[in-house]
Amino acid sequence: MNMLSLKEIQKSYGERTILKNINMIIESGDRIGLIGYNGTGKTTLANIMTGAIQADKGSISFGKDHVSIGYLRQSIDYSASIFQSMMESGAEAGMFELTSQLGLEGSQLWNQERLDHLSGGERLKLALAHIWSTKPDLLILDEPTNHLDLDGILWLVEELASYKGAAIIISHDRYFLDQAVRRIYEIEDGMALEFTGNYSAYKKQKEENRRIHKHQYDQQQKEIKRVEAQMDQLKNWSEKAHRDSTKHGTASERKLMGKKEYYRVKAKKMDIQVKSKQKRLEAELTKKRIEKPADEVKIEFDFQAADKRGKRIVEAKDLKKQYRDHTVFQSSYFYIKHGESIGVVGPNGAGKTTLIRMILDQEPISGGELWKSPTLKIGYLSQDVGDLPVHKKPIEALELYDRYSIFRAKTYLANLGITAIQVDEPISSLSMGQRTKIKLVQMLMEGYDLLILDEPTNHLDLPSREQLEETLSTFAGTLLIISHDQYLIERLCNKLLVIDEKIINRVESNNRKPVRQIKAMNKNIEEELMVVETKLAAVLSQLSLLTPGDSKYSALDEEFKQLIEQKTMLNRTGN
Repeated sequence: MNMLSLKEIQKSYGERTILKNINMIIESGDRIGLIGYNGTGKTTLANIMTGAIQADKGSISFGKDHVSIGYLRQSIDYSASIFQSMMESGAEAGMFELTSQLGLEGSQLWNQERLDHLSGGERLKLALAHIWSTKPDLLILDEPTNHLDLDGILWLVEELASYKGAAIIISHDRYFLDQAVRRIYEIEDGMALEFTGNYSAYKKQKEENRRIHKHQYDQQQKEIKRVEAQMDQLKNWSEKAHRDSTKHGTASERKLMGKKEYYRVKAKKMDIQVKSKQKRLEAELTKKRIEKPADEVKIEFDFQAADKRGKRIVEAKDLKKQYRDHTVFQSSYFYIKHGESIGVVGPNGAGKTTLIRMILDQEPISGGELWKSPTLKIGYLSQDVGDLPVHKKPIEALELYDRYSIFRAKTYLANLGITAIQVDEPISSLSMGQRTKIKLVQMLMEGYDLLILDEPTNHLDLPSREQLEETLSTFAGTLLIISHDQYLIERLCNKLLVIDEKIINRVESNNRKPVRQIKAMNKNIEEELMVVETKLAAVLSQLSLLTPGDSKYSALDEEFKQLIEQKTMLNRTGN
C-alpha cells in the first residue's frame, strides 16, 4: 500500500536552493535509508514530510485519510520540558516498559532535576521509547544511533525488524543501515536518487555508476577530439577552395572561358557543405553531452599542539559529583598526562559528559579535588555543538577579524564542503553536520594542548568521519574522547577512563584492544556478558567500514551473529 508520495518537492532558504526536485514513494512496510552529504537537506525533507515546515513547490499525498507519524529528531531538539511531557503521557502507553528494555531502570520516578541532566544517550532512549509506545504508521528517525550504546543499537535493530509500518532512517552509520534498510534514497544536487538494497548494495551500485559515467565521459572526450579534427579539416578545405577561386592564373588560363567562375562556384558549394556538416557535428555533440564526473569530496584536518609530552595536566583525587539525591560518581582517582590519547567509556547516563563539563569548569564538583594545569589550553567539541551562537554567521561565530585568519577559515570551511553562500548565512540555517564542521574549524585555528571530543563522529558524513579518525591518530597533543564507537576508541586510545558502578578508574592498556581489559575475564555471567558486548561493539564498528565485497566482511558478519547468540544464551542463564 502506498503510504506517502512526494512529487517535485522544492525548498529554498533565501538564495540557497536546498531541494530542487524531490520525488519519492514510500510503501507500507518499507525500510528506507535517507543519506547524503552534510547540508544536502535530509532533515529539511523530514520536516516537510511531517508538516513541520512547508515546501515552496510540489505536493505530498498520503495513502489513507490519517497516517500517524513518529518523528525522532536529533537529540539537540529535545528539551527537559518536552521529556517531562513524554513522561506524563508515557504510563498509559507502556513507555516505561520500553525504557526498561533500553536500560533506563526506574525512569518513571525521575524528577525534573534528573531530567535536566540527561545524557545524550538517555535523551535519545527516552525519545525512542516514547515514539515506539505510540505505534505510528510511519517512523522517521534522524540519526537514531548517535549517542546510543551497544544495547540501544541492538534493541533498535530488533524492533525495526518486527515493526509493521514504514520507516525512513537518516543515518551515516553504515553497518546499521545494512541491517535496517532495504532501499536507499540519496539526496544529491537537490534530487533524490533511488537505489535498491541496503547500504552496501547502494555503495556497490554507486561505484559502478561512477565507473560507467567516467568511461562514457572519456569516450565522449575522444569523440569530441575526432569531431573537432574533422571540423578543422573541413575548414582548411573551405579556405583552400576560396584561395583557388581568387587565383589569376597564367595568360593561357585566363583565356579559358569560365575558369574563375568555376572556382567561385566550387568554393561556394564547399562552404555550404562545410557549414552543413559543422552544424550536424555540433548538434551531435550538444545532444550527447556528458558532464565530467564530479571529483570525490576531499576532507583535510590539521590539528597542531605544543610538545609538552609526559607532564600531568589533569588530576582528580576522591572526586565526587551529585545532583541532590542522585550520585553520578564518587571516590574517583585518576590523572591525565600530556600526549596521551584517552577514551572515556561507560553506559548511557554514567556521567561521561558531566565529567567533561567539570574539567571545562562548566559544572561544579561536589567533593574531592580536580586539578588542571594553569597553562592548559583546551579545545572542546560538544555532542550537539549547542554552544555555537546560531544567530551569527560562521566567521562571526569564530570571532575572526584580520584578513589572513578569515581567508584561512574560509579555506578550511570550503575544504569541508561548506560553500561561500552558506558561509554568509546564519548558523541556524546549517545542518548539524555543518555545525560540527564549524567547531572543527574553530579547533583548527588554535594550538590546543588538549582536545576534548564528545561523540566526535556524530552528525559527520562518511568522508569527514574517516579523515577525522586519520588525523586524530597523528595529533601530538592530548586527546580525551567520549564515544560509543568502539572501533574509534580502539584505534585511537591506549588509555581509558572507565565509569563503572559510579566510580571513575584509569585503565592502563598498551595493546590495540583496551576496551577488553575493563575487567578480567572469568566465569561470572556478568563479566562474560561484558566481554561479549565489548566484542559485539568492536565487530559492529569494524563492519561499518566494510562492504560485503571486502575479504574480511563475511568472517566478521558471521562472528557478529555468533556473538548475538552467545549474549542471548547468557541473558537466559542469568534470569
